[in-house]
Order: sequence, then C-alpha cells, then structure tokens
Amino acid sequence: MKHIGLFGGTFDPLHIGHMVVAECVREAKELDEIWFVPSHIPPHKKNASVSSEDRYRMVKEATASNDSFNVTDVELKREGKSYTLQTVRDLKNNHPDHRFSFIIGGDMVASLGKWHRIDELIEEVSFIGVNRPGDTLETSYPLSTVEIPLLEISSSEVRHRLENGKTVRYMVPEPVYSYIQRKGLYGY
Repeated sequence: MKHIGLFGGTFDPLHIGHMVVAECVREAKELDEIWFVPSHIPPHKKNASVSSEDRYRMVKEATASNDSFNVTDVELKREGKSYTLQTVRDLKNNHPDHRFSFIIGGDMVASLGKWHRIDELIEEVSFIGVNRPGDTLETSYPLSTVEIPLLEISSSEVRHRLENGKTVRYMVPEPVYSYIQRKGLYGY
C-alpha cells in the first residue's frame, strides 16, 4: 500500500516554497509520493488570477523532473467549489490500495474547525501540518507536524512582482517561469 501526501492549493502560481514543503514532508513522513491537487474554485479564497488549466499545467511542468511528485486534476474535473472531503473520497474510491494524508500550511491549521464537514473529513484522511512564520500549529484536531526551512515567499508576492514588471526568476521553478513567459500570464 502506497502512502500518498496530498498537497492541495490554488498554486497561483506554484513557487519554490511549495516545492520545498512537498519534498520536506515526503522525506520526513517517509511518503511514497506527493500528489499536488490544484483547486478548481477554492472555497476560502477569491477566484484565482489565471485559469485552472494554466495552474495545472504549471504544476505539471514543474514537478515532471521528480519521480516522487505527481499532479491530479480531480478537482478540475468537478464543477463548483473544491471541497477537500469530496476530493479525498474521490481519490480513495479511485485508488483503494493507497493511504492518504493531507498537507496543510500552518495558516490553515487554525481554521480547520471551519473546513467543510471537518468531522467527516478527519475520519477519511490524516493531516500533516507544516510550520510557517507566526503559526503555532495548535488545533483540537489530530495533526502530525513537519518542520521545514522557512522561506519568505508567497504566490501573492510572485503575482505582485510580475504585475509590476519585476523578475520572479528563482522564486518559482524554472518550468513555471518559462510557462509564465510563454503564455504572458500575470501581466508579464
């Protein structure tokens, strides 16, 4: 039975901090693979800046060189908001021979109680929380934790830099940087 870490997010765009989190969690928890799960319409954020197809393709290109990384379009195939409970249930139905854990940033740990049908969700999947500056990782819900190197980078910072004509080279994986340039995303 493979143990898979699910790493959900808007990835608008994917940046090196996401990649570091994925690799550190995979190693620390001895996971077989990390599956990136780009959201279609995130329930807790406004709409993404670029299409779900572009975000999916950027993640796909960025993760192609790591055999332990995969990308699933399970949320992109559904209409409406992307709720983790339905995603986990869909993946478990399609992959009954896998065990899943869901990776969340420290900023999301405090809000677990507000997640859609959280009491059902914690019966379906285990959570792995990663540290971020200023986060305590305290919750009444079951959670294992992983310490990761702190990188002060965010997708909103990347978008802001691009919108203002500044470089994001080395802030995003090279395939993401190339994709943004090719497609003229984020005002580049």
